Amino acid sequence: EAAARNARYGAIDDFAKRYGAKYSMLGHTLDDQAETVLLGLARGSGPKSIAGMSALSADGKYLRPLLGLRRETTVAFCVDSGIEYWQDPQNLDTKFSRVKVRLNVLPVLEKELGPGIASALARTAEILQEDNQYLEAQAEIAFHEAAKNSVILNVEELFQLAPAIRNRVIHNALVLLGAEPSKNHIDSVSALLTNWHGQKPLTLPAVRVVRAGQEITLKSTKTTKPGAC
Repeated sequence: EAAARNARYGAIDDFAKRYGAKYSMLGHTLDDQAETVLLGLARGSGPKSIAGMSALSADGKYLRPLLGLRRETTVAFCVDSGIEYWQDPQNLDTKFSRVKVRLNVLPVLEKELGPGIASALARTAEILQEDNQYLEAQAEIAFHEAAKNSVILNVEELFQLAPAIRNRVIHNALVLLGAEPSKNHIDSVSALLTNWHGQKPLTLPAVRVVRAGQEITLKSTKTTKPGAC
């Protein structure tokens, strides 16, 4: 799924570059959003995944103007307007998790819990997007207040933060040093704060983490690059 997705976006980017387009519009619908939320819940991926897709992508390249419309509405519009559309055969291949959700899970939820489940999931995504925007902004502020030299976190200041903001501060510090942090990585660093009992230094992919007194030092183990300490 990931390889196919990367290939599709690569082709879209090539066309956008060829024609000098500022944005590329994608056809994701409310149903796609609901599927994304369910997959995020099933994988335990956290609020960012459950927040689904945004109308404007984080990199500012992609617009999703159809997120508020059901798939059946967009299909009906194409049929009524004589617009020929292409149905990706992979959309019916149940070896993919998203297709299983689309064909097996959502219909059962709609049947057993009543219609409107997809819309409710999409509304949940909107609410979480607003929450995430606020938390990210607060985490950015807290990161700069709690950090020294970008990689030394003050234990006392970090401990006073709400867990959601604290985890984002840790996430931002790890990303700054070139890591791709998982939830387990963030939890391990957080434990140096919330469950401190003299643990040994942590060796994470790309980063070594040490607590000494009231400071948690995150040091990149990658080749030093501009902006990293």
